[in-house]
Amino acid sequence: MAKAAILETPGQGLVIGEVELADPMPHEVLIDTKACGLCHSDLHFIDGAYPHPLPAIPGHEAAGIVRAVGSEVRTVKPGDHVVSCLSAFCGTCEFCVTGRMALCLGGDTRRSEGDAMRISRAGGESVNQMLNLSAFSEQMLIHENACVSIDKDMPLDRAAVIGCAVTTGAGTIFNTCKLTPGQTVAVIGCGGVGLAVVNAAKIAGAGQIIAADPLPEKRALAEALGATHTVDATADDAAKQITMISNGGVDFGIEAVGRQASANLAVASLRRGGTAIILGMMPLDCKVGLGAMDLLSGKKLTGAIMGDNHFPVDLPRLVDFYMRGLLDLDTIIAERIALDDINAGFDKMRAGHSARSVVVFD
Repeated sequence: MAKAAILETPGQGLVIGEVELADPMPHEVLIDTKACGLCHSDLHFIDGAYPHPLPAIPGHEAAGIVRAVGSEVRTVKPGDHVVSCLSAFCGTCEFCVTGRMALCLGGDTRRSEGDAMRISRAGGESVNQMLNLSAFSEQMLIHENACVSIDKDMPLDRAAVIGCAVTTGAGTIFNTCKLTPGQTVAVIGCGGVGLAVVNAAKIAGAGQIIAADPLPEKRALAEALGATHTVDATADDAAKQITMISNGGVDFGIEAVGRQASANLAVASLRRGGTAIILGMMPLDCKVGLGAMDLLSGKKLTGAIMGDNHFPVDLPRLVDFYMRGLLDLDTIIAERIALDDINAGFDKMRAGHSARSVVVFD
């Protein structure tokens, strides 16, 4: 049995209980979870903004140690330290074979109706797996294409945040923007993802990194991670400030919150030919657009799911960046908490004053 945080009713928090995981099937990996970050994406499901079959175990930003593997698993072995990634890839679809693995719909990596029960609790009730992982649990049972082996010297609490926040933020700079040294970036929202964007932009040699957030403490974190300028995102003239700082607008306006106003600010901050990139999970009725003059100015608008990652390659590289002192994960992590304190951790996230909370499993 494994202790887990279970979502039963949206809007009423998570319930701590015990679940039982099945033995690994041929391509599955059983992992002892060691750490899992609290991500705003989880909160969308917990608060009911996004639907999901219930009961379910959220959590997707995790690291752990492989306990057992299925008969066909070749990429990891028992004892390996691994980071999980929600963008599991099948390896054979059009997206995978053209190098866009983050867009893979999962193929045989996802559960299908009629599959044998993989997670259950007392009485035989099935518990749904969320986002391929369900990491708010002492153990995960996942497809081998949803995790990657990493250097065992990497601290697993830091490794966990690479699985989503850093992969999304840094991947946007390295993969989506393909940032050329000297180009300018505005980062709207300085939570875990936005701070990872700032850090990666510094690593990539951005000329100016302008961080916009309503909270002074978040702006201070952004400066510690490499922001050259900061702006109050709620100021009436925030877009004008960014445009003046960057001498006409930025090359990349990156929205890292998931709010209409921040997406609009990302678009308004662009220079001619600039690109706005939306990373946050927007409310389902939100629409972001470019005006006629934006289009005539060659501006572009795009999404970038999970930083357009190639995670079997990208995640070990990000681990190496941390080990070499380039990637600052210590500043991104605000606190380490026990699983029993997870609802309080999400309350802090709703308040918005700190960066990443990480559940650490003893």
